[in-house]
Amino acid sequence: MNEKGKDSSLTTMKKKEKEVIYSVIQVFVGKWWNGSYLYPDPCGWTPIQGVSCEQYDDGFWYVTTVNFGPVFDNSHMCSRDAKFPQQLFNLKHLKVLSLSSCFLSPTKNPVKLPLSNWEKFSHSLESLTLRSNPGLVGTIPSAIGSLRKLQSLVLLENGLIGKLPPSISNLVRLRQLVLARNYLVGEVPANYGGLSELLIFDASRNNLSGVLPSTLGSLDSLLKLDLSNNMLEGKLPKQLGRLKNLTLLDISHNKLRGGLAETLKELAFIKHLVLSNNPLGGDLSGVKWENFLNTETLDLSNIGLEGRVPESMEKMKRLRFLDLSNNYLSGNVSRSLENLTCLGTLHVNGNNLTGRLDFSERFYMKMGMRFAAWNNANLCYIVKSNHQVPYGVKPCVQNITISEGFSTVKITEGNHEDSSVVASLGGSGFYGLWWVFTVNSVLNVFLWNMLS
Repeated sequence: MNEKGKDSSLTTMKKKEKEVIYSVIQVFVGKWWNGSYLYPDPCGWTPIQGVSCEQYDDGFWYVTTVNFGPVFDNSHMCSRDAKFPQQLFNLKHLKVLSLSSCFLSPTKNPVKLPLSNWEKFSHSLESLTLRSNPGLVGTIPSAIGSLRKLQSLVLLENGLIGKLPPSISNLVRLRQLVLARNYLVGEVPANYGGLSELLIFDASRNNLSGVLPSTLGSLDSLLKLDLSNNMLEGKLPKQLGRLKNLTLLDISHNKLRGGLAETLKELAFIKHLVLSNNPLGGDLSGVKWENFLNTETLDLSNIGLEGRVPESMEKMKRLRFLDLSNNYLSGNVSRSLENLTCLGTLHVNGNNLTGRLDFSERFYMKMGMRFAAWNNANLCYIVKSNHQVPYGVKPCVQNITISEGFSTVKITEGNHEDSSVVASLGGSGFYGLWWVFTVNSVLNVFLWNMLS
């Protein structure tokens, strides 16, 4: 609230403005609320919780902010039978509208967003947030496209259905567009590529389908693009490679195809890249990992990868999280990944990896349960005394047979203390005992050097 509000001579509010805000509050919180008695001066000495005002050139004070729900400590909570009051549109200086957890039941108290009257806010509203309202149903009104001053549109965790309105492209000042966790369908409109000031676009956890429009590559200012958990198809458009300011791209849990190398070709600048749970296919060797110098998060789990894990991934020096789980990767896991000094999580479980895990004890201690290598049938680790064991991976067992004349020695490689030597020899007892002693000593030294 403006500091001038402390001067009672400057807190004049028009009677109609008072009546409107009192009526709006009662619709949201209940008729028990008596504004005229409790808050005779809503923009002065007795401000209303969740309501802010500003003084305009005509000398009067007008409501500019309305916040209801548990987002702010001093905001009113909505009642169970709250509605979306039409009187709200009479607050013609309103800049911020935030309603959180106001409409909770899509069956007992469904509330639809008004389809009209939004144009009354076209010269004032800058931020519209409708969050955690499962009882807020219906479609996103096309009339929202008339809010030319809108900078933030957050419709998060509601019960909204229908398609994304193409009219949103009219909101040329928009910096944040969050439509996540609704029941929206259809394609991402191509004209959204005209939102040149957009920083965040999050339409995750809906039922969006079709291919991603190449026009998204025109969102030069974009920092975050999250379209995960939808039903998007086709290839990731190479035009996204133009988004040099993009720090996070999450397209996980969709139906994208086209191979990994082609998908990543233009995205070497990205910091956080999540492509998991898509039938992309391909292999890791076709990507120039040495170019991904800024990447910190790389999630390629369950995308149908084949082939080996290339040693070139050790050049991703800022990598903190690497998930290659639940693919069809084969071959060894190179110890060179230990050179990634920032790495805090490594998942290679659920593949066809083979051979021995040869990471240092320091690596296992650093990772703990954040190193996952289970469900690789032919992968094992070398047992070393007092060393941490990678969870779910079996110890290496190898049979070595040495023949000398009629003599055969069989060694089982595993824990050194449990290694055994069996000799079946001809000749004198003394010679046989000497041979057993010599072979046993040499092989014990060999195993000790190999296993330590």
